[in-house]
Parts: sequence; C-alpha cells; structure tokens
Amino acid sequence: MPRDLVDVVHRRLLDERPVERQLSTTVAELVRAAAPLLDASALDAVVRDVTARTVGLGPLDPLLADPAVTEVMVNGPGSVWIERDGRIERVAVTLDRCTIEHLVERVVGPLGLRADRSSPLVDARLPDGSRVNAVMPPLAVDGPYLTIRRFAVRTVALDDVCPPGVAAVLAGAVAAKMNIVVSGGTGAGKTTLLNALASCIPPSERVVTVEDAAELSLPGEHVVRLEARTANAEGAGAVTVRDLVRNALRMRPDRIVVGEVRGGEALDMLQAMNTGHEGSLSTCHANSPADALRRLETMVLVGDVALPLDAVRDQLVAAVDLVVQIARGADGARRVVDVAEVVGGPERARSLLTDGGCSPWTRRSRG
Repeated sequence: MPRDLVDVVHRRLLDERPVERQLSTTVAELVRAAAPLLDASALDAVVRDVTARTVGLGPLDPLLADPAVTEVMVNGPGSVWIERDGRIERVAVTLDRCTIEHLVERVVGPLGLRADRSSPLVDARLPDGSRVNAVMPPLAVDGPYLTIRRFAVRTVALDDVCPPGVAAVLAGAVAAKMNIVVSGGTGAGKTTLLNALASCIPPSERVVTVEDAAELSLPGEHVVRLEARTANAEGAGAVTVRDLVRNALRMRPDRIVVGEVRGGEALDMLQAMNTGHEGSLSTCHANSPADALRRLETMVLVGDVALPLDAVRDQLVAAVDLVVQIARGADGARRVVDVAEVVGGPERARSLLTDGGCSPWTRRSRG
C-alpha cells in the first residue's frame, strides 16, 4: 500500500504543481486525503518519499548523500550498484522501469535535453557537478541504464596519493611550469590528482579550465571555468572541448588546464603548450606513460588537420614534459605508480622513479 500511495500522491502533486516552499504541506494534505487512517510515522515516510521523487532523485538521494560513494550504477530494472571507497557493491535499493525513466527525465528535462528512442544516449550534469550518463532502449537491451559519477568534493593532497618523496617532485614540477599529462584508467583518480597538482599553482596566476563536464575544483583566486555543451533536442547549439580550448587562448591565461583530452583538442592543447602557455595540465586514458603518448599522437592524427607522424611526435616531445601515471589497486586505493619524462627516439618516456634522469623541475629548452 505505501508504494501505491506514493504513486497516487505523486500523480496528484504533478497536477497541482505547488511552489517548492509549500511542497511538504501540499504533499501532507494529499496523503491525508488519499489515506486518512495513516498513522503519523507512516504519513511522514510517504511525505518524504513523494518529496524526494518530486524535487530530487528519489531512492538514489541517500546514496548520493553518502560522501564515500563515488559512483551510482543502475543497470535497468532491479538492483542498484555503487562504488564506495574504491569497491563496487550491490545495495538494498531496487528500481522499476518507470522509476528509472522518471529519474532520467528529472535530470535531462531542465537542461533542454531528451532521452528516448530517437536520442538514446545522453550526458548531463547534476547541480552539484556530478556527471550523469543515460542509455535508453533500444540501445539499452535490459531497460534504461543510468550511471552517476559523484562530484569529488573531498580535497586530496599530493602526499595522499604519492610514494615517499614523489609529492615534492611533482610540486616542484608544477612550480617550474612544466607541462604535465596525468594518465590512468577509468576511475583511477585522474581528476583527483589533477586537482591536487593544480593546488600547487601560485594563487596569483590566471588559470583557465576546460572540461567536458565540470569536475575540477581549483583553490586559486583567479580561476575561470569553461564547460562544453552538448547539442539540444533539435541537434543544435553544441560547443566542443576543442572550441573551448581555442577560446581559452584568447582569455589571457597563465595556464590552461584541460580536464581530459579525447579527440582533436589534443592538437590545440599541444600547440598551446608550445606557444607560451607553459605549466599547462591535462589528463588522458592510458595504461602507461608510453601508451599515453601514443594515444595523444593518435588523437592528433585522427583530427581534421592532416599532419605527418614525425611532425606530431616532434611537437609532442617539445610540448609535454612529464606524464604521471595513476592507478587503482586491488584494495581500491589510488596511487601514483610512475612519473615519466618525455624524451625523443624509441624510448619515448623515461621513468624518473626507476631510471633516474634529469631533475624533473629543471625545464628542458624549447629551442
């Protein structure tokens, strides 16, 4: 009965459309009208559920309120999964298809987006900065899929993710305005490490951040944040990361921080690093520093500018100073596992942790 009652009251509430400050009172009145014999505790529970369904994400709200939860995964009707402290687990929350579709609409509707058979892939952002990805049928075989990556509000110091002595090396590299790429797999902690590195930037410098979905929370006093925009329901109005990187160059930045390079913006980022915007930071998905360099090469080559491979490699070596590799261990902890200097020739990336090499805070000459 309580579940049916929540559905009934929610439908009536949508018809009445009360202002938010009157919501609880209106919900309580509707519950009393629909179930006059309900006791006080049950009444409060129904009011709470209806209110959460109306203004929040309903049964997912308690999970999103837990600071230890970094990811919420809905794999169609049934159980909900979360990542907590680096480990994936099933929670005692089940959702039906109708509820999932309603949650997706709650997220994408206010943004002018839609999620249906004609537009089955949607990326969006919650007001707190959390990233949302929705996949709808027919692409989602078992029903609507919803993945929410929590916005990381916890500040992590470099010492928390680095082996002994490495934090000082990286802090020195940032202070020396070396260009750094953070590399790692999905969920390895790249954005968290990027935030920690950016905390070493002098507060007086003007920093422009460019992200597909705004996640960075830089502590500086002069930070300008740019976020890409997807196309609206009519397929117009898209602004890409590449557009924003090009625009950032016109905003008089001391440093440019690109949350993640995934495509043609890699060329613009390398050109920025090579044309006076030293000390820039970015991330990419890769399993090792050498793989990160190969990925950057590939992203430049598949862009809309035809360049020979040798020219791309020369520009890459001249632009990027260090690649910092971060990984998530079996215990869920994220740690820096390698710091590599970018060099020419077949060696490509030389580990400063195992191979020695030049002092990482001594910048290379750019000719």
